[in-house]
Amino acid sequence: MPQRTLVIDDAIPYADALFSHLGQIKRLPGKAISPKDVAKADALIVRSRTQVNADLLADSQVSFVGSTVVGLDHIDQAWLKTQGIHFYSAQGCNANSVAEYVITNIVRLASQNQWRLSDLSLGIVGVGHVGSRLQTLAEAVGLTCLLNDPPRAEAEKSEGTENFCDLDTALQADIISLHTPLTDDGDWPTRHLLDRQRLAGLRPEQVLINAARGGIVDESAWVDAPPQFNLIDCWENEPNIRADLYRKATLATPHIAGHALDAKIKGSLMVYEQLCQQWQIPTQDDWRQQLPTSPQPMAVTAKALLADTLWSLLQSCYDPQEDDAAIRAKDIQGTHKKYEYYRRHYPVRREWSQHRVQKTPDQKLNNLLIQLGFQLV
Repeated sequence: MPQRTLVIDDAIPYADALFSHLGQIKRLPGKAISPKDVAKADALIVRSRTQVNADLLADSQVSFVGSTVVGLDHIDQAWLKTQGIHFYSAQGCNANSVAEYVITNIVRLASQNQWRLSDLSLGIVGVGHVGSRLQTLAEAVGLTCLLNDPPRAEAEKSEGTENFCDLDTALQADIISLHTPLTDDGDWPTRHLLDRQRLAGLRPEQVLINAARGGIVDESAWVDAPPQFNLIDCWENEPNIRADLYRKATLATPHIAGHALDAKIKGSLMVYEQLCQQWQIPTQDDWRQQLPTSPQPMAVTAKALLADTLWSLLQSCYDPQEDDAAIRAKDIQGTHKKYEYYRRHYPVRREWSQHRVQKTPDQKLNNLLIQLGFQLV
């Protein structure tokens, strides 16, 4: 059998180590992958920056498309199906990374503003992979969760829908975090789910977080919305984000909530295992030898306010303010240039499960750290 060819986004970590035994690897920037590049390819492995559709693949011999990210709005799944091209998406791979990003920011704000976490409510809009993981972490630190997910409520109505609330109720929470896909059709389209009317009804003291998809919030209306705390990781027209909304953001990051190294590895591995299954080739584990070692153990001391205790630990693992600073520039054009570069050259960030923390004399705190995923030593 002739050697197969795999075209792979060069932002996918460990791609050579993972996929090289399956065929010849061509690594290219996701945005630069062209019809010419895939014409003789057998498989295409992408992240979110490649538009996978008839324009790209119509004249190719690609029979497998794998996406190592969870977003689907860059993939024309209907067309792939008509062509008999197998498609696989690593759904759920970055759920923990995004949830940790959100909780880190909530704890940071709570510490900076001296809020008691147990006094706060969190409205989770979209309770799929990410929203469910966020709920687990949020409840562990004492937040009260209001869950809004009409598709899940409908699917689970035979079990009772008391776990879910309508959108307007969720939007009354102290903190609102969005975790829906971006859709334009079906019974519950999410584009501009938070429109001008809903945004106008929010309160100044609320926190609004979008770490899902740009377009779920009407950005032209968000600029005028009352909340003073606006944490934005996902934007419309990335990387050419709006100057006025950027200025309004309390924290502005370049779509990196799911960029923990462990999430990327999980996405790559899920696609790799699916392709091996598709081609009936045994998987290999040699690539694991290239993984970085776990960070050094950390110490944490209990403080009067839980948010202070947690922030002293979490900022040692990852400080989102560094991501904000990385794309700051004198003008918005400078931010546009930094935005994509920083995504492609994102520093290594590890999930909490990779961090070891020394046991404390406070057993309740120890139990919480274990719930959050830390290794106690």
